[in-house]
Amino acid sequence: MGGVSWETVPARPHPALRPGVITYRGVRVHLDRPRRRLEAPIGAATLLLGFEQPVHISRAGRPPVSLVSVVNGLTTVPALGEHGGRISGIEVLLEPWAAFGLFGTEQYELANRSIGPDQLDSVLGQLVGALAALPTWAERFALLDRVLLERFGAGVPVSERVVRAWSLLRRHSGVLPVPRLAEEVGWSVRHLENRFREQIGLPPKAAARVLRLQRARRLLAAGHGQAETAAVCGYYDQAHFSGEFKAMTGCTPGEFLAARRLPAASPVNDRLAGEATSLLLASGRGALFSKTRAGSTGHADRPAIRLPGEAGASGGQGD
Repeated sequence: MGGVSWETVPARPHPALRPGVITYRGVRVHLDRPRRRLEAPIGAATLLLGFEQPVHISRAGRPPVSLVSVVNGLTTVPALGEHGGRISGIEVLLEPWAAFGLFGTEQYELANRSIGPDQLDSVLGQLVGALAALPTWAERFALLDRVLLERFGAGVPVSERVVRAWSLLRRHSGVLPVPRLAEEVGWSVRHLENRFREQIGLPPKAAARVLRLQRARRLLAAGHGQAETAAVCGYYDQAHFSGEFKAMTGCTPGEFLAARRLPAASPVNDRLAGEATSLLLASGRGALFSKTRAGSTGHADRPAIRLPGEAGASGGQGD
């Protein structure tokens, strides 16, 4: 297809930090048309260091923004990202407590938001220009290794109890009662909630919802049924699971899976390797996606998916 190309450099961890604390990948997408993506919540803060066109980002309850480089905190609602067809840069995924240490910003201020990194740190804006000027991904990653390690080491101290609590919650995929979590780290529930708000961005119960849904999407994508997934992930029943899924992604589990099965002209490039985090959407301003059920012409339209809290379509970022 003339004029259409894409490139994704596989995600890699920061070599000097514990695995999973900070990972990044390079992305370059050049298409002959605009592109829209629906992004579901994940258990990570994200930093997109962009080199080309801005991404138009909207989510329920927030005014839309257009940014070339973007910082996102944890979120419990889906987001919609659209660009004109050309985007490149480095996407950094951070444990939310690592984002607190790196940016020195209380993470509740970033929850359910997308802002420019220069609003947090002018050095990040200078870093983008330096990265874009380098000729290879290897050189860009080497520079990013150095800068992030320096800034993380000189950043705001992170509570080891918060790190432990977050690790426990992730290990149990969100199915861990908050009182037990507080007991495990030796804090009261109120103190745990306050520290999570500061260094994670969401209270423990909301963070648990994100992690539980993340596991549920992974199981669904692997072929497990909805009833089985609901039971394994600790939902009361399938109706509870479906309601939570729609509240946090804008669509039902069945609609999400149907859209994931549609053939795409270019890769989906999920933010987490091996996990279903994103949907490619029709580029029009109508339904968030259409043609998710086979019909006489190969596909037939489905109703629009609405983002929670809005009368119309809204809501992420992405390539």
